[in-house]
Amino acid sequence: MTVDVLRRPAPAERQARAAVAVLFFTNGALFANLLPRYPQIKADLGIGNAAYGLAVAAFPTGAVAAGLAAGVLVRRLGSARVAVAGTLLTGVGVLAAGLAESVLVFAASLFLAGAMDAITDVAQNAHGLRVQRRYGRSIINSFHAIWSIGAVTGGSMAAAAIALGLSRGEHLLISAVVFAIAACVALRFCLPGPDTEPAGEGTDADDREPRRQRPTAALRTGYVLAALVLIATAGTLVEDAGNSWAALYLSDSLNASVTLAATGYIALVGAQFVGRLLGDRLVDRFGQRAVARAGGLVAAAGMGLALAVPTVPGTILGFAAAGLGVATLVPAAMHEADELPGLKPGSGLTIVSWLMRLGFLLSPPVVGLVADATSLRLGLLVVPLAGLLVLLLAGVLQPRRR
Repeated sequence: MTVDVLRRPAPAERQARAAVAVLFFTNGALFANLLPRYPQIKADLGIGNAAYGLAVAAFPTGAVAAGLAAGVLVRRLGSARVAVAGTLLTGVGVLAAGLAESVLVFAASLFLAGAMDAITDVAQNAHGLRVQRRYGRSIINSFHAIWSIGAVTGGSMAAAAIALGLSRGEHLLISAVVFAIAACVALRFCLPGPDTEPAGEGTDADDREPRRQRPTAALRTGYVLAALVLIATAGTLVEDAGNSWAALYLSDSLNASVTLAATGYIALVGAQFVGRLLGDRLVDRFGQRAVARAGGLVAAAGMGLALAVPTVPGTILGFAAAGLGVATLVPAAMHEADELPGLKPGSGLTIVSWLMRLGFLLSPPVVGLVADATSLRLGLLVVPLAGLLVLLLAGVLQPRRR
């Protein structure tokens, strides 16, 4: 009989886990403080929808432009330092966007915020995975759940600031200072030393260093990396469907009230949060591969049925199923990419994060083109198709480890 023994984390490791959780929380909260201010910024700048859309697109454009630099920075400076520095500069970009008096300054500030957010994202995930290796069990999904809590908190802070009549400058300065202090305090409790240190018992330091591979091994690494990019992109496509199209589909196509239409996005995000809370235990028990396959099936079946038989309650449940199904996909792809042999530390994670964001940038126009040519109902087939794609590619993920 095989008995699984889990080592109890040392106090320093538990502190490092809490520190990484703080970094994820601040990352989720910073930009969320700005989003509710968008309508006021648009009105104050006196710009039309086209100019506004181009300006807002500067955030993901900055993320794509700077994303590939994250791996180099992590290797040279350390993941914890890069995550904290990126957090501070993201706050600067968000504050500058809130204070912008022209559309060019607004777009440039969002470009800076997006670039720093992408670098922060890679660095905090790299440090979180380093802590996970110390733990010897999955904890990465819990960090992404805390990011969701941070996003909700940031949006709530903005709503409260608007209700209290605080100016954008006052509100966003308070937000930037509070989260900058939190990130700097968290840095003190992150794991010391280089990111290439031994990961724990039974792990050699050389395992984290790149090794020269045979051509067949290099081809396999390339195939696995491409599959991981597609899995992560599938997760972000489903998230974007909730962000960009859920309310519009429910209100325009199914004639739901404005209040009821908003519950489609809430259902997706809420179910995703629950899935991430449960994700680590499920991964430890069944393995990344089985959890991803089950999630892909839930997303494909749930949203596919909702689109096949369109009703308001069924569609809301379909978005919830989609959110639950993709909850662990991005953390799983990042974890596997960070463990790929033959790559420098942080390289696999950086590539997956960068290409995932590129897919996130391209998905709204693709769905919009399909919707204009046919209907939004057909455009939303991207959700069940993403679930089916995960079912096909989940074999590259790890099975349960004993």
